[in-house]
Amino acid sequence: MGSGGGRAMKLEDLVASCTSDRALALRGSGALEVSGLAYDSRSVGGGELFFCVTGLREDGHDHAEQAVRAGACALVVERPLALGVPEVLVTSARAAMAPIAARFFGEPSRELTVVGVTGTNGKTTTAYLSRALLEAGGSPPGGPTGLLGTVKSVIGGHDRTVQRTTPEAIDLQADLRAMLDAGDRACAMEVSSHALTLGRVAAIEFAAAIFTNLTQDHLDFHATMEDYFQAKRSLFLPSLGEPPRMSVINVGDTYGRRLAGELPNAVTFAVGGPADYSALRVRCALERCRFELHTPDGAHELELAMPGSFNVANALGALAAVHALGGDLERLLDALARGVRVPGRFEPVEEGQDFAVLVDYAHTPDSLENVLRAARELVARSGRVICVFGAGGDRDTGKRPLMGEIAARLADVVLVTSDNPRSEDPELIIAQIMQGTEGVARGRNDTITAGARGEQLIDAVSDRRAAIMRAVAQARHGDVVIIAGKGHEQGQEFANARRVPFDDMTVAREALRALDRSPLQEARSA
Repeated sequence: MGSGGGRAMKLEDLVASCTSDRALALRGSGALEVSGLAYDSRSVGGGELFFCVTGLREDGHDHAEQAVRAGACALVVERPLALGVPEVLVTSARAAMAPIAARFFGEPSRELTVVGVTGTNGKTTTAYLSRALLEAGGSPPGGPTGLLGTVKSVIGGHDRTVQRTTPEAIDLQADLRAMLDAGDRACAMEVSSHALTLGRVAAIEFAAAIFTNLTQDHLDFHATMEDYFQAKRSLFLPSLGEPPRMSVINVGDTYGRRLAGELPNAVTFAVGGPADYSALRVRCALERCRFELHTPDGAHELELAMPGSFNVANALGALAAVHALGGDLERLLDALARGVRVPGRFEPVEEGQDFAVLVDYAHTPDSLENVLRAARELVARSGRVICVFGAGGDRDTGKRPLMGEIAARLADVVLVTSDNPRSEDPELIIAQIMQGTEGVARGRNDTITAGARGEQLIDAVSDRRAAIMRAVAQARHGDVVIIAGKGHEQGQEFANARRVPFDDMTVAREALRALDRSPLQEARSA
């Protein structure tokens, strides 16, 4: 895409932002004025510097001629192209993008208090909570605070849609500049492993970085769990640039403990264990959790207006970061008591029914287990956990049977359905999940083992709408229905990039409203 910053800079000044190992040569006039930056030839404007990024499927060098015809005044290249415009020859056009973009937009992260959140699960909720605490905690550390994440971005108090968890470096630096120009003083942002591996955040100066946890995901992109961990680790111990001024680590997580061992000044948090910020005696209900909070400033009884013990961990991470940055503890605790609504994260659907329906983004083995364990804590004595979930296509296939095993072990009714099959056969994905449900031990001496009431249903329903309708129709007083995998998403992705509108919240609401007219209602009430 293209980004104009309302300013112009000389090409030689932008190139100076590249370290010596990135910028090999400037061919042509460095006095040329650059009015914008672009990495997508389809959106190049006049006077813009075009980055010929080599990607997994496309090579920007193949589109450089089109970019020049569209008005690109210069190119960042990894090999000479001789297209009649100045060229900045670098070892990696992608790596050069972040420092050049930061310089072009005036190094906005130096003026913002930027809190980055990374990990497999909990990034979105922790970022939402961090934003709320930065706004509530007084100044320093915050004030009006922007948000960059999976669900949406918020700049100057206005919501914007997003295409990826962490934008490309040019878009990211443009967003940070827009925050400053709109009066924001801080930013809470999710930082994905893809963004770290691809160098999108390399030029951001983080006031704090939070590590939530690391569990299996994205092994279609990362070769191994170790590679995945090293990507996350690079936020805290970068090979280039400065580390965050403060590292906040969940030492209740195995990888977190390993990371904290490399960071002697880390601020730590944990649920049920020793840490700088810890939560003990956690009790959760459908709308909130109560626990004993321990901080460097003493102990407090806290009621968090969010359900699920996993949200206690998310709250601890946000609290630890903002308090350690200088936020007023009493104000922060008041803000946590109010909680935040995070779309598609353990989000209730209410239509006056006598059972709970919760929509959650859980799409990894660990997140699904966390959600189902939390659901088990919420069911009435005679209630059941009913789970609807699937797995995405063209993604890590190894997690599919793992998720099937978890659902079969922790839920009483399991309906395996389609998620975002993308180019894969939905039935094949479902079959791989169902393999994990086979042979799950029954009747083990485990208080949360599924089927404790001597009944369990595991079935495949490929149509997601039908699966949700069936789950709701089967629910009765005291049950908890979990609809997992898509959360806030507004569509299903199929082969050939076909996208069909679909919202779990909307479908669940339709299913609940249909109960009064359903022929199954009498059976449910019997």
